[in-house]
Amino acid sequence: MKQLARFFVLLSLVAVTARGHAQQVSVEEKELSNGMKVLMLPRKGEPTISGGWVAHVGSANERPGITGIAHLFEHMMFKGTPTLGTKDYQKDLEIITEQERVRDLMRAEEAKVRAEYRKGEVDDPYKPENKTARYKELEKQFAELIKQQREIMVKNEFDRVYTAAGGSQMNAFTSTDMTAYFITVPANRLEFWMWMESERLLRPVFREFYAERDVVFEERRMRTESTPTGRLEEMFNAMFWESHPYSWPTVGWPSDIPAISKVQADDFYGLYYQPQNITLILVGDFDTTECAKLCENYFGRIPKGKQPAPDIVTLEMKQAGEKRMNGEAEANPMVDILYHTVPFGHKDSYALKVLGQLLSTRTGRLYKGMVLGKQVANETWARQDSQKWAGSFNIGAECKDGKSPEEVEAAIYAELEKLQKETVSVEELQKVKNNFAASEYRKLANNHAIMFQLIFNEGFGDWREINAAGPKVQAVTVDDVKRVATEYFTKENRAVATYTRKPGKAAPEGGDDIFAGLSEEQKTVIRKMQSSIQSESNVEKLKEALKQIEARMGGADAKSKPFLQTYQKLVTDRINALEKGTK
Repeated sequence: MKQLARFFVLLSLVAVTARGHAQQVSVEEKELSNGMKVLMLPRKGEPTISGGWVAHVGSANERPGITGIAHLFEHMMFKGTPTLGTKDYQKDLEIITEQERVRDLMRAEEAKVRAEYRKGEVDDPYKPENKTARYKELEKQFAELIKQQREIMVKNEFDRVYTAAGGSQMNAFTSTDMTAYFITVPANRLEFWMWMESERLLRPVFREFYAERDVVFEERRMRTESTPTGRLEEMFNAMFWESHPYSWPTVGWPSDIPAISKVQADDFYGLYYQPQNITLILVGDFDTTECAKLCENYFGRIPKGKQPAPDIVTLEMKQAGEKRMNGEAEANPMVDILYHTVPFGHKDSYALKVLGQLLSTRTGRLYKGMVLGKQVANETWARQDSQKWAGSFNIGAECKDGKSPEEVEAAIYAELEKLQKETVSVEELQKVKNNFAASEYRKLANNHAIMFQLIFNEGFGDWREINAAGPKVQAVTVDDVKRVATEYFTKENRAVATYTRKPGKAAPEGGDDIFAGLSEEQKTVIRKMQSSIQSESNVEKLKEALKQIEARMGGADAKSKPFLQTYQKLVTDRINALEKGTK
């Protein structure tokens, strides 16, 4: 009966939303004395509070030479404070100071090798055999300092203190536009959350800075260089974004990550982690007046920044013609297309979002037309990606056996041309709007989910979009869909990547292929999970995930078991790689 009641609630929501009255969340906004913004959403009767904060900085705020530094900070912010993470803070500071002295000397030696590389005297400045004798001596000194620091460190204490207090779901992420940190705590632990989070902002200690930098480099290797299409996708993205800082990967370029210094990191932190560039977000059972006082007491201690963080001013150059990339990989042939579109909050972003939904999913036009109809593809995808500073529309498909990328590409354009020349029916458009409304309802189902939506919307530019986007999507007309399809899906506005299988490489059927035995739907899910698993650097969290997989394995049916076994292998491989890399 409960499921039936929930179903009717959902139906009524969709009906209401379809008339343009989307579900609203009541957020109270405050500004602290130091300029930090606070968003509070009280939900009486909830046993927990989901708390997070978003720093308005991502990889787009970097520059060549320090790409990857925003993501590095995601790691460093868990290293602790003067009271968390060490047995002897004064000794800790002495070791960090000495590490910097040795690192300065090492950087001078690295500069010598780069000069030799430019002259052609060495083939690769990063090969171990090309290191100078002096560098190798300094490396030994630095290794000894790391050993000394680890003897007084309390590993993962920040995480353990939270867990002991009932905290759960602690994590963080970095994107092109934001870096966010979040956790859920019992409702009676709000002040504890205030202390923990304000302390790591007020008095962070970047312990094991260079060791963690190496972990990030390993993460890049696992996420990008060890996947069949990782390097090609990175190249395609760099080609698409010609002048915009979205052109480099969030994880950073391989030459930049090992070159980032702690001094550069300190400067970056001072500019982008100042109070005026941070938004606190709290969702759960609390009194907003008392919550605001606690925020001022704890976070108000953080000194106001001396100058505001700068905006991104470099705009993407308007393309003069189509861009194309042809790549070979140990993967099934596919076609991936990007069109330049619009950023977050742009008036056309809503129609483009609707258009993406018209094309995507198993009930969408691409799947029906290319997988079920012409039978040229196994999988299809389409989505509008409105980021903070610019946007893109991604559309593509994986080729069916015996079908060429050329056939698939032509089929994609045929579907887009229908949208440009024919008017979508009101019924088809309304179905997409209803699905959107249902999806938005699910995103507001609990504290953690609401917090996430506030993080994303605030990070992209305005938390109020959590309420405003629904009505704007519902207001999209069939004429709007036709107009944006005509305006943005042009040849000169696109970049096309075609992937073919490397000569001599068999298609991934059976054997050691991780996708063997999976349905097409399961393959899609695993591909999405693969990136998330490879970006996770917390071994304990991965081991906990492994326990949950093993617990589910016993009761799994014949269809689910291959999926869980694949998931298990990916998590196990990631754990092994991290443990090997940190020994």
